[in-house]
Amino acid sequence: MIRIVALALCCLLPACVNAQEAAKKLTGTEWLQQLVGEWTYDNEATMEPGKPPMKLKGTATARAIGQHWVTIETKGDIFGQTMIGVMTLGYDDNKKKHIGTWIDSMQAVMMKYEGDLVGNVLTLNTTGPNPMAPDKQCKFKDVIELKDKNTHTLTSSMEMEDGKWFTFMKATYTRK
Repeated sequence: MIRIVALALCCLLPACVNAQEAAKKLTGTEWLQQLVGEWTYDNEATMEPGKPPMKLKGTATARAIGQHWVTIETKGDIFGQTMIGVMTLGYDDNKKKHIGTWIDSMQAVMMKYEGDLVGNVLTLNTTGPNPMAPDKQCKFKDVIELKDKNTHTLTSSMEMEDGKWFTFMKATYTRK
């Protein structure tokens, strides 16, 4: 009897481990799919530390590209101009990381993200031109948090020269 149980465990254990790994990936994929839909957003953006935030509004449309990718197109007004931004998000099976990109109509830079999902929070890291010193690079962090099926937030921060993080934008998205 002990041999039968031991044999069963030897056969089932690898299947259980593979099922757990697949479930982790599926969870990330399912998480991304929750962003799909039509959204409005309210945004507070602070251009410099110590300055009052600007209040901005806009819309976002998130579409699935198969099961593994989501694109999010945002549109809003900033400084009297229409700003259009496009974010791509997916999961890289080889790196075991979430990856993505950001482009917008206000700058000639493509940000390339890499990050991790912990619970309902996806933290994406990248490097790009420092808006306060364009000839220098700095680290950026975008954090997307699912509050519920109809609400999520996007918080964007950059690392200052003193090593402290400055949150320059926080948007709350509400499903239409």
